[in-house]
Amino acid sequence: MAYNRGAAILYAEKWWDSRNPAYPSFEVDCTNFISQCLHAGGLPMHGYPNRSKGWWMRTNSWSFSWSVAHSLKWYLDASDAAVRVWDVSELKQGDVICYDFEGDGRINHTTIVTAIRSGDPLVNAHTSDSRMRNWEYTDSSAYTPSIKYYFYTIS
Repeated sequence: MAYNRGAAILYAEKWWDSRNPAYPSFEVDCTNFISQCLHAGGLPMHGYPNRSKGWWMRTNSWSFSWSVAHSLKWYLDASDAAVRVWDVSELKQGDVICYDFEGDGRINHTTIVTAIRSGDPLVNAHTSDSRMRNWEYTDSSAYTPSIKYYFYTIS
């Protein structure tokens, strides 16, 4: 089944400032939210019950890649469902951006592209709930000049 970008974006727009009761909610909820968006777009889960393999969610259990930003990046890097691209201009609605705020190799945050305005992606996210925010996150208290971005197109 092909990834349905429209369905992923509709989900991101519906739940950007609230929590879907069908899923657990976390204090740091960004990656859980992005995983929900990807799943709403039809990305298939696999790897259950091994929490360190695949990408999946079950009632009270989930893979690390479902809820941990750094683990989701590892999953996307190894998955046939995503391709890392090197320029922000290659992103489309429904794609994912991972953020390493300190530039230390550890991913801190994930967002989903929900719109493209004047060539710049706008993103939705949880933790600090955001809608149609500029992808660069220069307005974030977590932003540093050392930030590194990782761009993924979802297929």
